[in-house]
Amino acid sequence: MFYVSMFFQYIGQYMKTRFQYRADLIVEIFSDLLFQAVNLIFILVVFGHTQALSGWSREEIIFIYGFFLVPYALFSSFFNIWDFNERYIVKGEMDRILTRPIHSLFQVILERMELESLFGVITGVAIMYYAGSSLGLSFAWYDYILLIVFVLGGALVYAGIFVMLASIGFWSDARTSIMPMMYNIGNYGRYPVDIYNNVIRFTLTWILPFAFVGVYPSAYFLGREEWYNYAFLTPVVGLTFFVVSVVLWNLGVTKYRGAGN
Repeated sequence: MFYVSMFFQYIGQYMKTRFQYRADLIVEIFSDLLFQAVNLIFILVVFGHTQALSGWSREEIIFIYGFFLVPYALFSSFFNIWDFNERYIVKGEMDRILTRPIHSLFQVILERMELESLFGVITGVAIMYYAGSSLGLSFAWYDYILLIVFVLGGALVYAGIFVMLASIGFWSDARTSIMPMMYNIGNYGRYPVDIYNNVIRFTLTWILPFAFVGVYPSAYFLGREEWYNYAFLTPVVGLTFFVVSVVLWNLGVTKYRGAGN
């Protein structure tokens, strides 16, 4: 209950801060929506030159993209830690975090949250609805439960990978970071894995499992029975990666040397 209380207190303070600068908030929301629209236009342009992509229709690819946006929006809202090394390790703000009687990762997550990114959930659901209507998809009552489970699993996949990457900073305080490159690799998860060669497919499934954020869980709703086993592995993979990342984080905190010369 203590952590739940702290969570809502952080959100309350965040909302007060953001509404002090409403124009900035609106610009950020608009830029996020514009970025998502550009990616959607890219998909439409690709399918302007072909009718199918490795057996996947345009509407199916659009559905996968819409699904991808939902867990990605949750991740972007609460795990905005791309600059962790620079801000908390190099500049020494981790010292402040460790003086408080609350888990360090929990504090970092709440300090860096960007709730405006949650608008991506609305965009993703709208895109899925459009694509699903075009495909004539119908959901049973339990499909909505699976949708939530798959979304949470996909968000945990992203969170686990990036918490692991952030934890490297406890051992290496260099300013260089592989975070930007990993963000770009993550985008591969919004396309069917069978359009890639076997090495990339294996990497996106078992090493950097971004395929569990978009294509695998989407395959269940699209009736792609050959991918059902992977779809149901989504929450397992997400929870596994996140638990491992927290263990790695806790170990890294014990190696933290603090700021100084």
